[in-house]
Amino acid sequence: MKLATYRHDGTVSCGLVMPEGMLDIPAAWEGADRPRSIRQILERGPACLDQVRSLAESPRPLVPLESVTLLAPLPQPGKLLALAGNYAEHIKEASLNRGFKLGLSDSPRQSTVPRPFLMPSSVVSNPGDTIAWPAYSKEIDYELELAIVIGKQAKHVDASDALDCVAGYMIGNDISARSVTFAEGRGPRPWDEFYDWLNGKWADGFFPMGPYLVTRDEIPDVQNLAMSLKVNDEVRQNANTSQMIYRVADIVSFLSHLMTLEPGDIISTGTPSGVGSATDRFLQAGDRIECTIEGLGTLTSTMGQRPKQFYEPLA
Repeated sequence: MKLATYRHDGTVSCGLVMPEGMLDIPAAWEGADRPRSIRQILERGPACLDQVRSLAESPRPLVPLESVTLLAPLPQPGKLLALAGNYAEHIKEASLNRGFKLGLSDSPRQSTVPRPFLMPSSVVSNPGDTIAWPAYSKEIDYELELAIVIGKQAKHVDASDALDCVAGYMIGNDISARSVTFAEGRGPRPWDEFYDWLNGKWADGFFPMGPYLVTRDEIPDVQNLAMSLKVNDEVRQNANTSQMIYRVADIVSFLSHLMTLEPGDIISTGTPSGVGSATDRFLQAGDRIECTIEGLGTLTSTMGQRPKQFYEPLA
């Protein structure tokens, strides 16, 4: 199934994306306990997902797809986590850009662990949105990522069972501020570089997601999906999820030992090589960013205008 959050005639609802149109789930649901969001469907568990699936089996009125506006499938995720450095080639390009030569003859999977970080829910933006340029950065980058959506509570889950806790997948674009103006003229302190990098992930609207949530049963092998990112029709990233250092099952298992994962949580699994910071080809105002992952559709965003005045360091 392709589950979507959408706006139609000024009303926000959730629906099933079908070839003939959008099936509105609350309208098609029989009974008073109708779910009104994708998050509610996930929180009710696999049985609710099965009931939603059954709605498509009987004739229902459909909303024409051209008349709806797709929104982020989970506009208010419970937790939004992301992984840094989950593709070896991206680690190499990031290290070389900083003047290091990193040898990766042995798989990092044998010598390291995943590096997760949290993002606020205010980073979420919709398919087709224009991303506001934050006033504290002059260099903005893109990062195509596969996003996992949790569908069942997961705590201390083995990797062999981890996929059972996954509801499905969608596309994410981890927009990143690679420079921060508040670092200018600042005396160095330990960990400044890390926190500057982390702060660069948190601007409003910096995580476009969508265009819909594709349930796990629709994806035969999540570790073999072609993925690409274009800026103004030029391919900048071209990879496959088979190149992940830590697979989806590894990631879910690892994080479930750090915290309880809950239905509606999102995990973004890291970006492949080809980011702008590796070549100093950052995003420019008006750039059109198009993210595609096999089986998950295409997610498009536009970079907004640069601020006329950038944020100055604290006095």
